[in-house]
Amino acid sequence: MNELPFYAVLGHPIAHSRSPRIHVAFATQTGRPLRYEAIEAPLDGLAATLHRLHAQGLRGCNITLPFKPEALALAQRASERARRAGAANTLGWDDAGLLWADNTDGQGLVNDLLERAGFALAGRHLLILGAGGAVAGCLAPLIAAGPASITLSNRSADKVQALIERHADLGVTLHSLPWGAAPAHAFEGVINGTSTALGGGQLQLAPGLFAPEAWALDMVYGPAAAGFLQAAQAQGARVRDGLGMLVEQAALAFEAWQGLRPDTAPVFAALRAEVPQAC
Repeated sequence: MNELPFYAVLGHPIAHSRSPRIHVAFATQTGRPLRYEAIEAPLDGLAATLHRLHAQGLRGCNITLPFKPEALALAQRASERARRAGAANTLGWDDAGLLWADNTDGQGLVNDLLERAGFALAGRHLLILGAGGAVAGCLAPLIAAGPASITLSNRSADKVQALIERHADLGVTLHSLPWGAAPAHAFEGVINGTSTALGGGQLQLAPGLFAPEAWALDMVYGPAAAGFLQAAQAQGARVRDGLGMLVEQAALAFEAWQGLRPDTAPVFAALRAEVPQAC
């Protein structure tokens, strides 16, 4: 009997990952059975771990914190969106044995916003809080969705400027807003990509941030998203956490490996029943 195709998610820590359940559900749904494991790599051992697992039959893997930038650096070829992000969340080996890298985070976010939430992006003025790896991974796909402008706000102005310069050629006006400052105008969409909630901090939102009928999304999900979503809801925004983004980015990785796109709706519904949105 042939062994099942072997895939994994690598991170540190990794025990909390829902990726194995998501990918096994996709495999069952599409009739493409596979073995998918969550594997903790040593902080200084991503390259060695990849080499060892590939020798054991690993065909592809997802990459999570803190290895996404290193994963891109290890790849022998990379997608444009991974290069723009400076990080990769999806790796695979081609028929020649070359390691390729992609970043599905941003397109996963866009797909969730447009297809599941029904939130508009085209022609809208967007604000993104944060300028770290999560935001870098999403900026190019958000720009491709055609917003009128994107404003970035982060405690480190240098990080904002670096992101603006890296994406300045993509045809959408990019602005910076000092952290905590009141905006000159309200926004139709606000995305939280900071780690404030994850670190137990309190994220303060300036008054007047949200236009009428605006939406707000936190890239994390579950209780970690509560602070931002509650603050946004108090200003009248429609709110959404990052669970849909998680499922959609996984679907894009699965498609890259298997050549077909799974239906994300039943997988999202099953996870949502277990992890209700905070508000």
